Amino acid sequence: MDAPSPARFYAASVGAALIVLGIVGFFYSASFGSPGQVGEMFGVFAVNGWVNVLHILSGALGLLVAGYAARQYSLWLGFIYLALALWAFALGDGEAILGLLPVDTGGSLLHLVIGALGVGAALSTPGVKKKKGEPATA
Repeated sequence: MDAPSPARFYAASVGAALIVLGIVGFFYSASFGSPGQVGEMFGVFAVNGWVNVLHILSGALGLLVAGYAARQYSLWLGFIYLALALWAFALGDGEAILGLLPVDTGGSLLHLVIGALGVGAALSTPGVKKKKGEPATA
């Protein structure tokens, strides 16, 4: 059996970790206000219901596609999380992205790492090579 590609490993491991973080986050804050009652998960990460749902959905998607679209997932999730991190750094601590997602340095750094690892995993995973004469698929 072949070893999993970096993208597949990323999709499965980060997907599982994001689901766990999202579930644990609900024990700290389940508020869906704007940005609502923000809790400090582990004393480091500002969370609310919206952040928890974002983590659970993006993690579940990773587990769902790890077997057949891990490279695309890693690349897109990486870009999305990098964009969130840069946006959060631009806003500063105590603010909220779109009035929903609380911003803090810990969460911004976590999103930066998740994003960079995703892009790195996608770029280090070779694309699927098509056989000559095989029709292109979207």
